[in-house]
Amino acid sequence: MKRMKWYSLALTAFMILPPMHVDAQKMRRNAIPNDLHRAIVENGDTVVVVNLRDVYVYPEMKFKNRREEENYYKLIRDVKRTLPYAKMVYYTLIETYEYMETLPNDKLRQAHLKRMEKELFKEYKPELKKLTFTQGKLLIKLIDRECNQSSYNLLKAYLGSFRAGFWNLFAGMFGASLKSEYDPKGKDALTERIVVLVENQLI
Repeated sequence: MKRMKWYSLALTAFMILPPMHVDAQKMRRNAIPNDLHRAIVENGDTVVVVNLRDVYVYPEMKFKNRREEENYYKLIRDVKRTLPYAKMVYYTLIETYEYMETLPNDKLRQAHLKRMEKELFKEYKPELKKLTFTQGKLLIKLIDRECNQSSYNLLKAYLGSFRAGFWNLFAGMFGASLKSEYDPKGKDALTERIVVLVENQLI
């Protein structure tokens, strides 16, 4: 039952598309590559400057019991399952915002949003229906991590306060919240550790 109810919620949060006032500059900061190369001339010599990727070192995991260990590996599984979707949402928001900036009026912008929504529902509905409820809640958190805005705020900007409130109330019926914010240094520290390791292909 929860799985069937969840996919409707997930689709709504997942298909959020930005209106014109979404802060694309703020969101774009995660997209700057850290391996760009350049060169400088020093005392007549050309020196290549390379920005090395960050190196992350974490202490070895220690578990209090077997259940805690199992939960850790389940979280790794769930992050690997949902993180690609959260990143896709981020890049879709950026691309859609930039394209909408080229459209001359609101009528064409709304028409474009409706086409995008229809195409995304068709493409991703079968996959999102397979998410567990726990994975769906994690996806909401990771969307906040990638986009620097909660799913609720994005929904509010796109659909308005009333509909955003309705969907958040619907989420609350199943123990989720579209207002969930990602806390990488607090309650989501373990998730952040796993995300960083996954992003760097270390697990």
